[in-house]
Amino acid sequence: MEEVSIYSIFKEAQRRLDTVATGYKIRNATINDIDKVIEINLVSLPEHYPRGFFIDLLEKYNKAFYVVELPHGEVVGYVMNRIELKPGFFKYLLVKSGHVVSIAVLEQHRRRGLGYILMAYAMKSMYEEYKCSETYLEVRVSNTPAINLYEKLGYRKIKVERGYYLDGEDAYVMARKLP
Repeated sequence: MEEVSIYSIFKEAQRRLDTVATGYKIRNATINDIDKVIEINLVSLPEHYPRGFFIDLLEKYNKAFYVVELPHGEVVGYVMNRIELKPGFFKYLLVKSGHVVSIAVLEQHRRRGLGYILMAYAMKSMYEEYKCSETYLEVRVSNTPAINLYEKLGYRKIKVERGYYLDGEDAYVMARKLP
């Protein structure tokens, strides 16, 4: 299977912003967004993190931490990432890898392509700003909508992490090369 370039994905994300997600704006997160990001995490996902974790990722990797907001400025989604030096999924060397730690969009704003758009911005930033050669994430094996999204973005299932989540559910590790 031929990998789709992040630039093709980013172009599609721009098209979606102009058509399906009109009025929404993507921008880098700031410290002023942290409370809303934590709130979105709490209501949207079963995995939660301490406040300091969000702040640490924002301070270290702010160019790959994005929010989506409405025209009046309300934040309704986010994606946060970490850059890691680790053995690669596609090369047996240490590589810079962009780890998608968490992504969420409030339920009433879903089905507009916002997850796709957030991921497109994140992947482009991981490659251009942080020089990552790959990106990966973990996703619940039961989360079919997210798995389908990640596959559209060029991620593929690499392995299963048994009992990865606190409730015992397994996770797929999914990864893709950049760009």
